[in-house]
Amino acid sequence: MAKLILFNKPFDVLSQFTDKGTEGTPRRTLSDYIDVPGVYPAGRLDRDSEGLLLLTDDGKLQARIAHPRHKMEKTYWALVERIPSDEALEALRKGVQLKDGMTKPAKVRRIDNPPNLWERDPPVRFRKSVPDCWIELTITEGRNRQVRRMTAAVGHPTLRLIRARIGHWDLGGLRPGEWREGPVRWH
Repeated sequence: MAKLILFNKPFDVLSQFTDKGTEGTPRRTLSDYIDVPGVYPAGRLDRDSEGLLLLTDDGKLQARIAHPRHKMEKTYWALVERIPSDEALEALRKGVQLKDGMTKPAKVRRIDNPPNLWERDPPVRFRKSVPDCWIELTITEGRNRQVRRMTAAVGHPTLRLIRARIGHWDLGGLRPGEWREGPVRWH
């Protein structure tokens, strides 16, 4: 039976078990939180992003989750600079032009603070003169830093990014650094 782990990756943690970096000081990795042999991340989540990361010991399941051809939806909560206009949100819904091509249409809406939101360590730097706003964005692609590039393309840089859902799997109340085994099924 395949194993699936749902992990709430904290800010400033690499989505891998070892650090091959050359920065001199070791960076936090998955091995600082998860001691389950034989599991590997199904996809990635940038070091400066937080939230749901799935790990499995099943290569077929890993490919099903991570490969773009399966178009598995990924939902993010993004804290962006300024309040996005209806036009900016509509541009995200239609797809935006990035350096590596046009994005597929996204589902997007303004939201209040995400449910069960935790404090980030370190905190996000806010500017008193610039308002901010949370949006929920669902995409089916997985380009490098795609959500950040999409929000910047419509004039709203991302200040904080949390992945809340992949397919039907979600954070479900996990706090940063916590994990649980999940059901190995997909729709």
